[in-house]
Amino acid sequence: MVAAIKPLQRPLALGDQVYQTLRGHLRDGAILAGQPLQEVPLAERLGVSRTPVREALMRLASEGLLASDGRSFIVPALTLQDVDDIYEVRFLLEPAALRRVAELPLDDALRAPIDEALTAAGVAFKANDAAAFREANIGFRNAWQNLVPNRRMVRAIEQYADHMMRIRALTLDDAKVRAIVLDGLKRIAKAIAAGDGDGAAKATRDHLGEAKRCFIIATGLDQTDTQSIKESA
Repeated sequence: MVAAIKPLQRPLALGDQVYQTLRGHLRDGAILAGQPLQEVPLAERLGVSRTPVREALMRLASEGLLASDGRSFIVPALTLQDVDDIYEVRFLLEPAALRRVAELPLDDALRAPIDEALTAAGVAFKANDAAAFREANIGFRNAWQNLVPNRRMVRAIEQYADHMMRIRALTLDDAKVRAIVLDGLKRIAKAIAAGDGDGAAKATRDHLGEAKRCFIIATGLDQTDTQSIKESA
């Protein structure tokens, strides 16, 4: 076999392209909770047949990003229990992952993507640029995840990545929330730079706690829970 011959780069199958497109809209918060998604209108909008649209919708539903609603699919609205479940998993995994990162012998080059993302977040915050701040926040997350030695742990964390994108889209438009998030990123980055595993884990737990609180308030789930308690009393 000739060593110089490399596998051909094949374009994504049409179903994968539709999947990536719809997932991108879900991650950006462009498709709202409760908004119906039907095969025929989507196929017409995307200029494809119904089959790849059906495949993409079923795939997104299997990942929990969509729910079946008769002949259509909808973005399920997160309940307070959903949020509790998601953050229970995050509290178990992410502090442990950041502890591992902080305990690694990282030089300036390995730590650079984290520092660069933090700097970008600071610039975006000062410029009051919510979109740029979201991108910097994603960059910070990607930077530390790339350093986690246990890739199985990373895959488990990434199972909720798309759900978290929806959460960020709902919360990071608020400048007060961006200030809280930026403070959390600074604390995590400081602990990583100091090689402080315990400090990185604690900073991550505090950061997640604030993120959960902000999301519950932003979506009104705190009021919904209070109302349900009153109704059951």
